[in-house]
Amino acid sequence: MKALLAICLFLAAPFVWATDSAVPMASGATVVKGEVLEVKDVDSYTYLRLKTRDGETWAAVSTAPVRKGAEVTIEDVMVMQDFESKALKKTFQKILFGRLGGGGQDMAAAHSGGVKAMDAGDVQVAKASGANARTVAEILTRSSSLKDKPVLVRGKVVKYNASIMGRNWIHLRDGSGSAADATNDLLVTSTGAAKVGDIVTVKGLVRTDKDFGAGYAYKVLIEEATLQP
Repeated sequence: MKALLAICLFLAAPFVWATDSAVPMASGATVVKGEVLEVKDVDSYTYLRLKTRDGETWAAVSTAPVRKGAEVTIEDVMVMQDFESKALKKTFQKILFGRLGGGGQDMAAAHSGGVKAMDAGDVQVAKASGANARTVAEILTRSSSLKDKPVLVRGKVVKYNASIMGRNWIHLRDGSGSAADATNDLLVTSTGAAKVGDIVTVKGLVRTDKDFGAGYAYKVLIEEATLQP
């Protein structure tokens, strides 16, 4: 039975230990939460030093752009004892392996790889017409007065990620604003579909200081948006 249990644990582990002699062990908790104190990225994994309620510990997840200071949740935790990371040239007395929870993996997918956004100089789109029409720069620079209010903005889709956390993630530019002060690119979430290169008119609500967890926080974005060609 012990041998069978070890095999089952091995197969259930979220990573492959082909080059390591350590045996994965079941953790006392399947979910661990903590503040990220340190981040180390290698080819396939992101190593995180966490501050948890039980003290500091190291954890490893599939590659994800997690930031120092983020509050993260590691799910489906498996514990490795005396694990040697050849990439880091470091042996961990104990390390937790699992997957980033709380939407973290989805956010990583939404913001890694993907389509590289075009330069602002490549985009020139006429401002939308009608009530509440704004440019990208106007929304980003006047967000405090526009908070929770409806706006209409027209722009070019420069980056698009579909079906992340139940919505599509759209980056719009219209030629207004500047990359130097981050006023030229507006994030929009919507159930409507689009593709990179589309010129769309977006109607939605301005949100500020939105935190999706896993280190992904946005000072300004448009939510609950509908798209029109």
